[in-house]
Amino acid sequence: MCTAGKSPMIAPSILSADFANLAAEAAAVAKDGSTRADWLHVDVMDGHFVPNLTLGLPVVESILRSTDIPIDCHLMIEDPARWAPPYAEAGAYNVTFHAEATSDPVPVARDIRKAGAKAGLSLKPGTPLEPYLEILKSFDTLLIMSVEPGFGGQSFIPEVLEKARAIRRIIDSGDLTLLVEIDGGINADTIEQAAEAGIDCFVAGSAVYGKDDPGAAVAALRAQAAAAR
Repeated sequence: MCTAGKSPMIAPSILSADFANLAAEAAAVAKDGSTRADWLHVDVMDGHFVPNLTLGLPVVESILRSTDIPIDCHLMIEDPARWAPPYAEAGAYNVTFHAEATSDPVPVARDIRKAGAKAGLSLKPGTPLEPYLEILKSFDTLLIMSVEPGFGGQSFIPEVLEKARAIRRIIDSGDLTLLVEIDGGINADTIEQAAEAGIDCFVAGSAVYGKDDPGAAVAALRAQAAAAR
C-alpha cells in the first residue's frame, strides 16, 4: 500500500465534528474533487486504555450507512483481539489498534484482514519503532501518534517524526509496503514537516471541522502537504 507519487491523503477526524450531526459532518467532506476526504477517521476510546470515552460500534455502523468515504477506525481500547474484528466485519476500510494494548499484535491483524479490512498498528509517542519492525509486514498501515492518545486538541510532538523518517527509508528501499499515517496536532502549521518526514495520510480534527468550510480545509491541507513533499 505504498503511496509514493500519489497525492497526500487527508483523513478528517470526527472527534472534532458535531456528534449530533455526524451524517452532515461526513457529507461536508464527501463532495467530489479536491475537497473530498480520502478517509474519515473515527476514534474509538474505551475509558480504560485511554481515560476518555467516545463512541463504539453502533455509531460506527451508523456512519458507515451515511457516507461512502472509507472509514478509518482508530481503536484506543483494551483487548483488541476481541473488539477489533467486528469493526472490520461492519465495513470499516481500515482498522487500527495499539501495539501497547496487546502482547501479540500479528494474530489481531490477521483477524482484521480475514474480516475484510486493512489492518493498522498504532504507536504512542513514547513507543519505539524498532521492536515492531519485524512484524510490520503483517500490517497495511502504521499510525504514528503525534500526541498522547485520548483527547483532541493537543499540541503536535515533532520528535515522533524520526519514526516516520525511519520507516520511510525502509519503505523506499523496497523492503516493506506500508501506508504511514499520523494523528495528533496536524494543522496548517505542522502538516508540512510531517509531509517532509514521509507521511502518506494525515489525520486532522479541528484543522478541518473547526473551519467554516471543512471541504475547503481538506483541499488546503492536501495542497500544503503536496508542496512540502
